[in-house]
Amino acid sequence: MHARHCGREEENMTTDLAAQIITPEQLAAMPNDSDFELVDGQLVERKMGNKSNWIATQLARLLSNYVDQNNLGWVFAFEAGYRLSPARPNNVRKPDVSFVRLGRLPNEEPAVTYDQLAPDLAAEVISPSDTFRELEEKVQEYLAASVRLVWVISPVLQTVTVYHPDGIVQVFGCSEELTGEDVLPGFRCRVAELFAMPTKRIQKN
Repeated sequence: MHARHCGREEENMTTDLAAQIITPEQLAAMPNDSDFELVDGQLVERKMGNKSNWIATQLARLLSNYVDQNNLGWVFAFEAGYRLSPARPNNVRKPDVSFVRLGRLPNEEPAVTYDQLAPDLAAEVISPSDTFRELEEKVQEYLAASVRLVWVISPVLQTVTVYHPDGIVQVFGCSEELTGEDVLPGFRCRVAELFAMPTKRIQKN
């Protein structure tokens, strides 16, 4: 009985939150803030399956290694949030992986909660719960906020779709190479590396 009562309380709390405008400060104060983005003051749940998470981790590792070696800036994982535009103060977006070059963060230090800027690179790994409309809206919001490079990674198709602010869209498959262009000069990786599962080694006696 007690468990059911708690469940009703949580359900009522979620309903109450959905009925009001939530600010970024209120989102940051929530114990489960990493599970949500904020769109015009409304909570939008983020669901990421293990496979999508693993691919995002692969990309973050590749980017981090390159960025650290060349002292280029900051690589953030999926819990990092951005207040992309002053025009939409109650929006917080959380790319699965993002990069911000040196010289853009105040005092060269990330915000305690959410940085009020657009990352230079935003990458999204498609999860089973993502809809085409939601993903398209998110990509367009990134581009409108002057994100210089947007990558959308499909675990099913094993492709990376690259969006540019000038409207050019390119799709790269496993046999092709992904580059950082002028956002991450010199960065290169085969698309196949993002999807390469660890090899299972069987030791024979």
